Amino acid sequence: MLRRTLIILYFPLLLASCSAVPVEKYAHLNPKLDLMTFFSGKTKAWGQFQNRNGDLIRRFEVEIHGTVTKTPNGKRLVLDEHFLYDDGEKQHRQWVITETAPNQYEGKAGDVIGTAKGMSAGPVLNWRYTLDLPYKDDSLHVQFDDWMFLQTDTTLINRAEVTKWGFKVGEVTLFFRKDS
Repeated sequence: MLRRTLIILYFPLLLASCSAVPVEKYAHLNPKLDLMTFFSGKTKAWGQFQNRNGDLIRRFEVEIHGTVTKTPNGKRLVLDEHFLYDDGEKQHRQWVITETAPNQYEGKAGDVIGTAKGMSAGPVLNWRYTLDLPYKDDSLHVQFDDWMFLQTDTTLINRAEVTKWGFKVGEVTLFFRKDS
């Protein structure tokens, strides 16, 4: 009985892992995304969160300032993100992202549980992490599966699926515009 229950509980996770597209699939496409270059300096973003039914829940704007420094193993990017939500709420998040190998990244932020992991190929970056998301009078730990697509040297589109226990709870759509 326990074995059958575990199979039923983990079956959606197995299906989700089997359907994931490998980021390497996009290696032949252009323009190439250089995460450190794109986010160095000022960037503006606009986005929204939709629940699993597609209902628009929240919209926001983000002012981002990125600073890149060299490390012994690559580069480090510090992103200061200032959010303004459509209900007037303000939020600040600071990411520290380290290039761990060519096209591979790790990141930390105050509301990220553990370490975010990312990999890029061609114009695409896949970024995965667990976020401590404020919810009512508490918070939820939800998983983000971000897919960023470089459209031009100054425009990036981000789609993120948000899940809890392997089940989709919503989606974030975000557009980035690099200041020239």
